[in-house]
Amino acid sequence: MGLLQLLSTPLMAFATYAGVPEAWAGSHATVDAWAALLCLALLIVTATLYVVTRPRPVYLLDFACLKPGDAHRCTCETMMTQMRLAGPFTEDSLSFQQRMLERSGLGDSTYVPYCFLRTPIDPCMAEAREEATEAMFGAVDVLFAKTGVRAADIGVIVVNCSLFNPAPSLSAMIVNRYEMGERVRTYSLGGMGCGAGLIAIDLARQLLQVHPNTYALVVSTENMTLNGYLGNNRPMLVTNVLFRMGGAAILLTNRPADRRRSKYALVHTVRTHKGADDRSYGCVSQEEDDVGTVGVALSKDLMAVAGEALKANITTLGPLVLPLSEQLHFFATLVARKLLRARKVKPYIPDFKRACEHFCIHAGGRAVLDELERNLELTQWHMEPSRMTLYRFGNTSSSSLWYELAYTECKGRIAAGDRVWQIAFGSGFKCNSAVWRALRTVRPAANHNPWTDEIDRFPVPAVAKAAP
Repeated sequence: MGLLQLLSTPLMAFATYAGVPEAWAGSHATVDAWAALLCLALLIVTATLYVVTRPRPVYLLDFACLKPGDAHRCTCETMMTQMRLAGPFTEDSLSFQQRMLERSGLGDSTYVPYCFLRTPIDPCMAEAREEATEAMFGAVDVLFAKTGVRAADIGVIVVNCSLFNPAPSLSAMIVNRYEMGERVRTYSLGGMGCGAGLIAIDLARQLLQVHPNTYALVVSTENMTLNGYLGNNRPMLVTNVLFRMGGAAILLTNRPADRRRSKYALVHTVRTHKGADDRSYGCVSQEEDDVGTVGVALSKDLMAVAGEALKANITTLGPLVLPLSEQLHFFATLVARKLLRARKVKPYIPDFKRACEHFCIHAGGRAVLDELERNLELTQWHMEPSRMTLYRFGNTSSSSLWYELAYTECKGRIAAGDRVWQIAFGSGFKCNSAVWRALRTVRPAANHNPWTDEIDRFPVPAVAKAAP
């Protein structure tokens, strides 16, 4: 007996029993059966498409930040002493770096590679590899200890480091160190600047959409050893003052069973690339100076370019996170200014404090933080993690966002349901955002947090405020 006949038989029997002519009942029962089958098929197809195409949730199981040993510690006085002993700097260049250092927002407990503390400074490939292995393995070791995840369980590795890309690659160094399997998928991102950490997160997120039931290890670092500038071109001297040693390792997963023990869920990533504009493209550039010394030059247009990139980024992010009232207010102001020519109406800056409870803004320098505090109308409390990270660890490039989140956790500020907005900028020019939602209240860690043994010293009031 066929399925259609099986479905129609009870209907025909009921129609006959109720006194309805059998022919009439049979024809209608057949139509109803076909309709029922069609609806069932559509339901199955729709459910299947939903299951297959819906984005897999991505969870942040945990993360870890490198805290180098005291042998790497470098005071501002030590940094200037080493610069004087380095040889090639003129008195004018030394005075410029001294002034920049005094206004930088950095404290006396930041870290640098060993080669910057030796006399004379002698950067080389071996020293660069040593810095890279200490930064990466130091963070990854702590991460595996915190999570209990085995290296063999990692399915995806994404490493970002802008200015040091040796062969074998940094991701290959991790595979070799932890004896990972042949099927692990590895990626090394270079040349993308301080915003590359969130690009790595976004790449890992996309890979977790196509590789089910796995872990993705993201490692963010930068290498100072071969990228200190030993010359006298002012736009290239700024990097000597701001950048310091650091690294972070982040463990993402799409395994449903890991949701209950994960800290955060990744809600949104937004990437903005302004590279089509020449001014934006060239505002951060690794190049040679007039005498052939390589360094990273920062253009005077950097702050303006960063502002334009941020505006484009939040224009995309805003509708995803802002409450409807904020979106309507912004739209009404835009209509008044653009269509009705009401020039007296001031541009409305949406209140992102209504969308996110915590802000981790890349600690690129005091001027960058001051500008974003003003533009986003944030409070000292919101800016505290970024300013304290800059003071304690310096600009650690793409990993700075994770030192900031570690600070927020160590202060006991993360409650279940809280949203965290990470913002970073990078050469090219790029502005990238990631929004996370806390899956649980995060208790201050007793260990494995770079702030744990000194958190009571922060915030430092003298550096907690924006420059006037």
